[in-house]
Amino acid sequence: MKERIESNYEAVKVVNHNNKKKSYTFIIMLLIIFSFLIGVALTFFYFKEHPNVVTSKRTISETKVSEEAMESAISKVYDSVLCIEVMDEYGQTISTGTGFVYQKDDKYGYVLTNAHVVSNASKVNGKLSNNEMVELKVLGTDSYTDLAVLRMDVKKVLQVASIGKSSNMKVGNTVFTVGSPMGSEYSGTVTKGILSSKERLIETSTSNEYYQTESYIVKVMQTDAAISPGNSGGPLVNLAGDVIGITSLKIVDSKAEGMGFAIPIDDAMNYVDTLASGKKIERPIMGVQILDLTNKLLLQRYNIKYDENVKEGVLLVKISDDYPAAKAGLKESDIITKIDGEKINTTSRFKYELYKHNIGETIKVTYIRNGKEKTTNVVLNKSN
Repeated sequence: MKERIESNYEAVKVVNHNNKKKSYTFIIMLLIIFSFLIGVALTFFYFKEHPNVVTSKRTISETKVSEEAMESAISKVYDSVLCIEVMDEYGQTISTGTGFVYQKDDKYGYVLTNAHVVSNASKVNGKLSNNEMVELKVLGTDSYTDLAVLRMDVKKVLQVASIGKSSNMKVGNTVFTVGSPMGSEYSGTVTKGILSSKERLIETSTSNEYYQTESYIVKVMQTDAAISPGNSGGPLVNLAGDVIGITSLKIVDSKAEGMGFAIPIDDAMNYVDTLASGKKIERPIMGVQILDLTNKLLLQRYNIKYDENVKEGVLLVKISDDYPAAKAGLKESDIITKIDGEKINTTSRFKYELYKHNIGETIKVTYIRNGKEKTTNVVLNKSN
């Protein structure tokens, strides 16, 4: 009997030992899981409060904007930038701007800049970062997007810029520009700021080849990085050294400071191949001549009659036969107030909404005729 009791006692000890072992294992597992969850939570809140620059290749923490990080980013793009000098037929420099090499092949390096930089140019030269001068040939320009593509001898290319994704940027991300403010004397100037806004719609005016001024609404990125005359066409760059925009214009007003704008690189890259091939960018048309209702002087000068009870919209002054507007039943003196539900209050807004569509697409046009609101579907065509 005594031996049986001792044997049972030993069995109980073994069972208790196993239970304790299981309890310790369970507690350790709970601690591991708890620590993991705490780590995930801390990581989430850290990156929520400390945004990153997300590029097509890598991610850089905005909390590490050190001199080394800036130097690395600048070196990645600096030698791709040129100071562009535009000359007249007599060889005199009439204006300057900036551009950058975005691509190259076996023969040529391709330079991206603004269309207004090279407008009315008889000859264009580029000054490289090593101060060597190269000849540039304009391949194609587009005034609406304010883009131009030029080419140079590939043997002269010092560096090709890395193209990033403007859509990956966040407001508050650090950005910098490289350009030629005030001309070639200050070429290679670097300025730093932040991305102030990803999408701004601003109205701007350009002159076409007939020296007529046209107004457009364009979508741009806003930055407070210093931009001066001569910076136009230069790269707006993120901390990864990738180009995310093309410096285009700034607000010049004694009441405003640090309001510069750049064309998103995502938009620009949609057109570079067309421009590089020397082709014109085709956009849809309706076949109409329009005027702002707010342009009272012009309406009165040409004695154009319209419904004065309508306060906003664009007036159809003339409609071309066999074009989309005429085929859709629109008539002279109709007032267009909406395109696909978007309000139209100026001719520049009309073009902005129209150019969002492709040739062959159908849009819904809302208009006023004889005091009544009507709608019609217009199948867009291309210009002849």
